Amino acid sequence: MTEHDKTKNNVTNGPVTLADIAKLAGVSPVTVSRAINTPSLVKPRTLEAIERVIAKTGYVPNLLAGGLASRRTRLIAAIVPSVASTIFAETIEGLNAELVSADYQLLLGLSGYDASRELELTRAILARRPDGIILTGITHLKETRAMLTGAGLPIVEIWDSTPSPLDTAVGFSHAAVGVLVAEHLLIKGYDRYAQVGANDPRAVQRRDGFVGRLKGIADVELPELEMNSPSTFRDGRMAMAQLLDRGEGTLGVFCSSDVVAHGALAEAHARGCSMPDKLGIVGFGDFDFAPHTHPPLTTVRIDRREIGTKAARSILRKIEGDKDVEAMINVDFHIVARGTA
Repeated sequence: MTEHDKTKNNVTNGPVTLADIAKLAGVSPVTVSRAINTPSLVKPRTLEAIERVIAKTGYVPNLLAGGLASRRTRLIAAIVPSVASTIFAETIEGLNAELVSADYQLLLGLSGYDASRELELTRAILARRPDGIILTGITHLKETRAMLTGAGLPIVEIWDSTPSPLDTAVGFSHAAVGVLVAEHLLIKGYDRYAQVGANDPRAVQRRDGFVGRLKGIADVELPELEMNSPSTFRDGRMAMAQLLDRGEGTLGVFCSSDVVAHGALAEAHARGCSMPDKLGIVGFGDFDFAPHTHPPLTTVRIDRREIGTKAARSILRKIEGDKDVEAMINVDFHIVARGTA
């Protein structure tokens, strides 16, 4: 019989309880609770004894029960559209790193760019009593907004900008990104301008900013292609083929992501288009492959990890009762000019 089995025999059948740990360690249940929640307040020798018993029994603390008593679960939930792309993955990494350092755990939900799915996730997550919730974007169903408002939890919306967030927002103006790209391409003096974009709310904002800046200067062409999110390399290549087949003249194109821009670049390269003189392409996101395409991709850079870091710091401050957290926390963006524009 192993030492683990001997220890298990000294406790009741079924899940090991906090009382069992206290009995085996020769301390009170209060001391065990303190060792789990605030170990710095427990004498090193006592803490070591408790940890040894926990390791032998495989005891898992019921943090939800403890959280209900203290109104803390030390759980932060985040809903993002996808983790398939680095554009959100790096935000999650920054978010998780800050939360772990503060002894919080991250519960992640994937909405798939679907507002109804976001509603379902919000309902399921709130039932688990997180200490705060982080959402991607500022566009939510009214039912989702009502649920979040009624929960009375700290909320941070990320990857967007608004003067009226649910609680706090960390992000930037996507419309302003579109304006910046339009101004960059205008300097090149192309004959035609086009936008190739997905249909999610933030991509649409970037498109609208781009179109708005060029209003009265040039009509912005859009490919006849329904592009869902997340959009793909194939989407970009097909869209660029349509644009190049439409007519002559130099062309400046803004793509809703670097993945789409990479596909557009592949089609242009296959047709022997000269860049950036005859054709300009600008992406969004500055993915890790962007400097290594041929030619290197011009794009818009956002510090994706910083969004997660700032969101985590903001929500942790709110949990601690800080009333001075800004309602809108802006993250910078800028053009990285390379060979395609």
